[in-house]
Amino acid sequence: MWLDGKFKPSWVDAELAGLPPGSLQSNVFSWNSMLAKSVKAGQNDKAMRLFQQMQQEGIVPNGFSFVQVLKACASLQALEKGRCIHQQIIKRGYESDVFVSNSLVDMYAKCGSIWDAQIVFNRMCKHTVVSWSTMILGHVKCGQGKEALELYRQMQLECVQPDPITFVGVLNACASIVALEEGRCVHKQIIQRNFESNMFVGYSLIDMYSKCGSIDDAWMVFNSMPLCDVVSWNIMILGHVKCEQGQKALALGQQMQLEGIKPDPVTFVGILKACTSVAGLEEGKRVHE
Repeated sequence: MWLDGKFKPSWVDAELAGLPPGSLQSNVFSWNSMLAKSVKAGQNDKAMRLFQQMQQEGIVPNGFSFVQVLKACASLQALEKGRCIHQQIIKRGYESDVFVSNSLVDMYAKCGSIWDAQIVFNRMCKHTVVSWSTMILGHVKCGQGKEALELYRQMQLECVQPDPITFVGVLNACASIVALEEGRCVHKQIIQRNFESNMFVGYSLIDMYSKCGSIDDAWMVFNSMPLCDVVSWNIMILGHVKCEQGQKALALGQQMQLEGIKPDPVTFVGILKACTSVAGLEEGKRVHE
């Protein structure tokens, strides 16, 4: 059951209908709980098997069941299985459910079928910020940065307010097509909405400016972040490498460790790329050690 835009466990339905605890409706909640736990734990194959098994045992899936199994399909990039589940969703009359439709858009986009995602999106009676953000991120994933920016313009025309995830997608689109001026305009909107302190938005701003060749702007964002963790340092290191500033990237790697930030595999990739760019064999050997 869906109340106030949120999923309510099906045992509420069972209780309201006066059904006994062992009824099929009550069992849907148990299966959904197992589905959700499997997906959250990254056990997506298990979630797919559970979804099949629940139906074999006569349990009819509801909207929450479909949302979970579509997440599993998206993670596994199981496009054909996702299409089969889409047919079940239509048959059960859940395609008009905004949560299910958003999950369908997400599944198709992550499976690389942006055309199918667009069809579902176009059929939706109502587009929420999640719907728009999912489509924007889907176009970026499929290498369609210009189309992602056009979607963002349409979203604004429909007076849907962007959230941090929207801005992450739009900034990624700007980075992918090296659209520096558009990125700066988006940055102003982020400041207006007080999202600049959001870590993921901050990462995307640094990445966008770096990939667009404006390392000074990347530094400005980096220095204004409330907390600079290993991810933000990595983006800065890789940004300097991209801007052919290998020595500065190496210096950043040293500074990062002096400040007590432990490097991760991405850090080492960035530093090794910096070593390559400046022919720093000895430094590369030290990094290897």
